[in-house]
Formats: sequence, C-alpha cells, structure tokens
Amino acid sequence: MSVSLLSRNVARKLLLIQLLAVIICGTLFSLKDPFWGVSAVCGGMAVFLPNMLFMIFAWRHQAHTPVKGRVAWSFAFGEAFKVLATFVLLVVALAVFRAVFLPLIVTWVSVLVVQILAPAVINNKG
Repeated sequence: MSVSLLSRNVARKLLLIQLLAVIICGTLFSLKDPFWGVSAVCGGMAVFLPNMLFMIFAWRHQAHTPVKGRVAWSFAFGEAFKVLATFVLLVVALAVFRAVFLPLIVTWVSVLVVQILAPAVINNKG
C-alpha cells in the first residue's frame, strides 16, 4: 500500500472518529435539553467541518507534484484557513443561533482532543 493511500485511510478514520464524537456529545447533551444537543453539535461541527475541508484541500494538492517551497506555504495556508473557519463557525453558532456556551465549548474541546489523540491510536492499531 502506498504512503499516500495509507495517509488517506488514516485521515478518513480520523474524520469518522471525530464525527462519532460529535454525535455522542450531541446525544448526551440532548438528554438535558434538545437545544443543548444542537449547541453541542454546533461546537463539534466548528472543528469537524474545517478539518474535513483541510483534508480535502490536502488530498487535492497531494496529487500534484508541488515545487519544493510551496508545500510549506500550502500547508500554512490550509492551517490558517482552518483556524479562521473554526472561528467564524463558533461566532455564527454563538451570535446567530444563540447556542448555549457550555455544551458548545465542551464538545469543541472534546473533538479537538480526539483530533490530537486519535492518530496515535489509529497508528498503533494499524
């Protein structure tokens, strides 16, 4: 199996685990109040959607053979876009949808922790 295919499979597993974390947190917070569940899903999506866009961006640029210095710039651009998109989604959830702060932030942090810890677990199992 090629390295690019292996990294693509790891990225898909990471996205799936993050989506499961969003669903689980949303379900648990829904037990208290349905709007808390919606707020939790908004917080999780503020991490999941930018990560999904970043991985699609990375896969598209992986097919091309970039010039040596452009790899770092495209990665930096992707990360900057990811941070900006996360910020915008959190502001929209809080300001427009009037999401409840506690479930939003708890789910946001939970999905970030999954993003950090899941690759180590995936790599040790695979």
